[in-house]
Amino acid sequence: MEEIEIHTPEINIDQLLKWAGIIDNGAQIKPFLEDKLIKLNGNIISERRKKVRPGDIVEVKGIGCWRIITGEA
Repeated sequence: MEEIEIHTPEINIDQLLKWAGIIDNGAQIKPFLEDKLIKLNGNIISERRKKVRPGDIVEVKGIGCWRIITGEA
């Protein structure tokens, strides 16, 4: 499992995937959500604006799994 460092208390899942280089823009998350390919802490998510916080685990089926950590602001 890799780590993704964020410098804010929370980030939207679409912004996180964009920052991680998985999608190029927020609209590209729609197929991932429709096909139920994204899990947050083991639960399938369907909200584009779902908040992700340090300590959370994000998994994108077929792509990877990441633990969210806090970076220095």
